[in-house]
Amino acid sequence: MQNRVFVINRQGEPLMPCKQQKCRKLLQSGKAKVIKKEPFTIQLLFGSTGYKQLVSIGVDSGQHHIGLAVTSQDKVLFQGEVSLRQDVKKLLDTRRIYRRGRRNRNTRYRPPRFLNRAKPAGWLPPSVVSKVQHNINWIRRLRAVLPKAELHIEVGKFDMAKMKQPDITALGYQQGDLYGYETAKQYVLDRDNYTCQICHGKTKDPKLKIHHIIYRSTGGTNQVSNLLTVCATCHTQANHQPGGKLYALQAKKFQSHRSLKGATFMNILRRRLFTAFPEAKFQYGAQTTLDRAKLDLPKAHYNDAVTISGIQKIAQQPTAIVMFHQFRKKKRSLHEATARKGRKTPNRASKRNAKNTKAINGFHLNDYVQLPNGRRGSISGFSGQYKCYVKAGNHYLTINPKYKQVNLCKLKVIRHQNNWNVLEINTSDYMMA
Repeated sequence: MQNRVFVINRQGEPLMPCKQQKCRKLLQSGKAKVIKKEPFTIQLLFGSTGYKQLVSIGVDSGQHHIGLAVTSQDKVLFQGEVSLRQDVKKLLDTRRIYRRGRRNRNTRYRPPRFLNRAKPAGWLPPSVVSKVQHNINWIRRLRAVLPKAELHIEVGKFDMAKMKQPDITALGYQQGDLYGYETAKQYVLDRDNYTCQICHGKTKDPKLKIHHIIYRSTGGTNQVSNLLTVCATCHTQANHQPGGKLYALQAKKFQSHRSLKGATFMNILRRRLFTAFPEAKFQYGAQTTLDRAKLDLPKAHYNDAVTISGIQKIAQQPTAIVMFHQFRKKKRSLHEATARKGRKTPNRASKRNAKNTKAINGFHLNDYVQLPNGRRGSISGFSGQYKCYVKAGNHYLTINPKYKQVNLCKLKVIRHQNNWNVLEINTSDYMMA
């Protein structure tokens, strides 16, 4: 069984999803047209009210992946998975570094603005906003193309204080790590008994310092669990390098480090989903695990979504999953180290760089193409006027092993894609990945 295709009538009202064979016949006969690709939706060009029945949408919300499923009675009509971008923070950090560099080079091209630092109520970091909004937008996308849709969403609720200290009591929630101390430095020194944790006081150096175990530049925080007391003798540049004592301590901390970023995000997402969809039915992961075991489904995001939809028995389920992966299409010069004004040849016409080329000779950035050897991938960039780079995941696809570039005349376009890579794979391939 294949995933169904979403259908709306001539007036824009959603109808029941149809089979892919029927969709092809409607498109070939000119009775329908494609209006949306994420998810794939057609619109009928003739009058039709259509028979509508109750359908359920199951959503496995998350930070990295979103599981989606549409069920009706004992049939799974659609199942898919969305992979969200995880590079937003890194790109913003890069942009900030370049911006500060331009200011220090005395190449300011506009008056300084220092009164735009106030954060409105409910402000969230851009990387968190991106993921939260995509969870909300994908739910709205499905509801817009389905009639009488009943919404079921799985959310997460985490007690982070208990995750850090399992035996915490009611009074402990009011008294944090720094209770009774004026500063974090005072707490760390007292916790470590004013002793270097590397040499344990063998050097007898009276000057003690506070050291970040995982550096902030590599994702560390200022929390006291990431701070350590070291003496000036041990806190050297050599010990920070690979092979040094502090570097080895960092590697050990990385292995045992339990980040709370995921739990924090799920708590934020839960509240935002409550506000955006007050009519939805919400449940938690513990219930999903029990229900999935009753349906005898393996652990996967799309299977979780099928379970969350409330289906009691599965008579038909697609043998494929539709995978959506967000693609960063624009590479603006805002992220470049050399500003346009500082180049040898001024870019007065705002001409795009070669890496920003959107299309050449009928081929577009991110098009899903096939090579002569049968391998398939997406165009990740162009080189000159006749060549491009083709990627499948993080790997380059080539014809000649000596060159990454592939000649455009040897490629066959399978599907034009915009900001989302859409791929339908078999469930067996998904489990092996």
